[in-house]
Amino acid sequence: MPGKSDPPSLTTAKDNLRVVLVETRNPLNIGASARAMANFGFSRLRVVKPYDVAFREARSAVGAAPVLHAAEECASVAEAVADCRLVVGTTSLGHRGLQHSLRRLEVGGRLILRAAAKTPVALLFGSEKFGLSNDDLSHCHWLMRIPTVGTDLSMNLGQAVALCLYELARDGKAVEASPEKIRGATAGEMEQVTSMLLEVLRQSGYVNSLTAASTEEKVRRLMRRLSVTYRDAPVLMGMLRQVLWKLSGR
Repeated sequence: MPGKSDPPSLTTAKDNLRVVLVETRNPLNIGASARAMANFGFSRLRVVKPYDVAFREARSAVGAAPVLHAAEECASVAEAVADCRLVVGTTSLGHRGLQHSLRRLEVGGRLILRAAAKTPVALLFGSEKFGLSNDDLSHCHWLMRIPTVGTDLSMNLGQAVALCLYELARDGKAVEASPEKIRGATAGEMEQVTSMLLEVLRQSGYVNSLTAASTEEKVRRLMRRLSVTYRDAPVLMGMLRQVLWKLSGR
């Protein structure tokens, strides 16, 4: 279920990615993983020997029932990755001696997307207690880790899946896009607001007759620095009009 606005390459990559959960102990984590997949537009979930056969009813899979119900159960990692050209395992550093290349999420995510745009790719997550075993890792081409603060720390399985899929789904160019600009008020609109504000200041006694000209100039410059939008100008006018009404004693 890729996003409607995804470019073709990302749509293909999402279709080609297999999220593989190996020997997950808590069905709620499978549900949370399915929910993350649904949120970011991924749909191919495979589970290897889950501890709870009732995982498809996990309450944590809010809005992700289709992903959970379509999940494929596999007897082994070999079966789960058989159709994939690239297999990537996830791991925390811990004290394990790793025999694979290890990449951070930012770098690994780009490599996964590049491969998944052309061919099926498996992304493996191990059990909550032990992670991926050495036998599981032997099926991987390389490993990827989420850069946590300490080497002895690891993330909750559902969180780890969500973070990895976010990295794959996010548009790196989106942060460079300029926000939508709202048209500023015209000089005429700003002068209307300024004139009404000056009238409020005069009636309230703020404006001193000896410095009135200087005060008006300062207020006018102040209003221009506020960068009032065309939407805000009538709101300010309404507020000032109400203040004037109150000052007049009506």
